[in-house]
Amino acid sequence: MRKAGVLNIIVLGMLLLSGKAGAQTNVAVEQIGHLIDDALFFSDGYITPATDAAVYQAASGWVTTPKEKGLWDVTIGLHANVFFTPKRDREFRVNNSDFSFFALEQGTSASVPTALGGDKDVYLSGQLGNSPVRLESPEGISSETVAYPYLQGSVGLWYGTELIVKYSTKVKLKKSDYQVYGVGLKHTLSRYFKSLEDRKIHISAMAGYSKEDVSFSFLDIKTDYGTLGINTINGLVDTWQFQLNGSKEFGRFEVMGAFIVNTSDIKYKVKGEKGTIEEIVPLQDVLNT
Repeated sequence: MRKAGVLNIIVLGMLLLSGKAGAQTNVAVEQIGHLIDDALFFSDGYITPATDAAVYQAASGWVTTPKEKGLWDVTIGLHANVFFTPKRDREFRVNNSDFSFFALEQGTSASVPTALGGDKDVYLSGQLGNSPVRLESPEGISSETVAYPYLQGSVGLWYGTELIVKYSTKVKLKKSDYQVYGVGLKHTLSRYFKSLEDRKIHISAMAGYSKEDVSFSFLDIKTDYGTLGINTINGLVDTWQFQLNGSKEFGRFEVMGAFIVNTSDIKYKVKGEKGTIEEIVPLQDVLNT
């Protein structure tokens, strides 16, 4: 996410075009670049545990049974996922050496809340030209558990194949929003082995794609050049998942296990109300490019 070098060139050019450049322009541009670089470093530590949690959440609930579904049989259900936030993911540590613009107001290192953490206040400050700039660490969701509901439906297709769809509306959490939707295909493999079917043993494979959209309130830093407009950080998680599921029926009961592999691509974007610095440089567009 760090783009300070490119940003310095763009800011300098926009200042020259707008007639706001002066004798101290080069110094100010360098300072703005360092400020934004620090803010983006901070955002990485803040939101990464939340996007990691989104990946774990996406892994659950796809397959309720590896048994073959009848042709055009439809199942629709309301599901709920609960994620217990590990203590290690509720805070991250910063040191003065991590920053090129800001410095901690107290001490040389501190533990600050992540998006999954609490509301501990940590302050950093810097100097932009002749004006002080102060940053207060953003709050987390202040919860040891994260729960969200979603709808999931499936329909039986030909040759032991099943189409699975999951969807949730945007769920509002404290300081954040979360949404997920996805589609998958399950195929029952045990249909090819009569001996397994006779013993009430079922095996299936599933491939699915899901999109998680998680956003958190972040920072609204005020400077002499205007507010920066990075008050919302949006994490977009694309996850491909592959499952091998097996089950054994015991009368009316079924015991199931699964082997799951997934791969995820996470992208971050700055969203929310644009800052007044946009009059000088299109900051959000630059950071999101």
